[in-house]
Amino acid sequence: MARLVSFNNVTLDGCFADRDGGIQWTVRSRSDPEFDAFVEENARTGGRLVFGRITYELMASYWPTPIASREDPAVAERMNAMPKVVFSRTLTRVSWSNTTLERADLEATVRRMKNDGGPDVAILGSGSVVSQLARAGLIDEFQIVVNPVILGAGRPLFDGITKPLPLELVKSRAFANGNVLLCYSPSPR
Repeated sequence: MARLVSFNNVTLDGCFADRDGGIQWTVRSRSDPEFDAFVEENARTGGRLVFGRITYELMASYWPTPIASREDPAVAERMNAMPKVVFSRTLTRVSWSNTTLERADLEATVRRMKNDGGPDVAILGSGSVVSQLARAGLIDEFQIVVNPVILGAGRPLFDGITKPLPLELVKSRAFANGNVLLCYSPSPR
């Protein structure tokens, strides 16, 4: 069975996007080779990617570009090569390589992806997708990079969660740029 992992950046106050939906705050001016190597390794080990429409459009506007290939060649190569699924009711077509547009029921489709014996599945960004799949108990691990910034307002990562979801810390790692990786698995119910 494939594992489903959610990978997101959040601010210290729990936002994964600013008031306007932007994530520019994730780009640090302070270089950190260890964090860069972690990002590259994560990209290298991924299997299939899942996005909601907004994150898909953001990613598709950057990773296939010459700028991405120049600034982050290893990650760009992997992001462009990986199979991707975007869930959307409004998109009519997708143009990013290896992307499938999915209009079917999110939970049922992801459940099938987990059971099909294929590679692991990662959700990047896509807050509404994360919230829906977390409520359904389908996410096996939450990988959250806490960035040392406070926005004061923005979109919370787990918007729409109405019942507590107990988690267990399975790994943590601090980086020189101030980012902290926290990995949680759902607690046994």
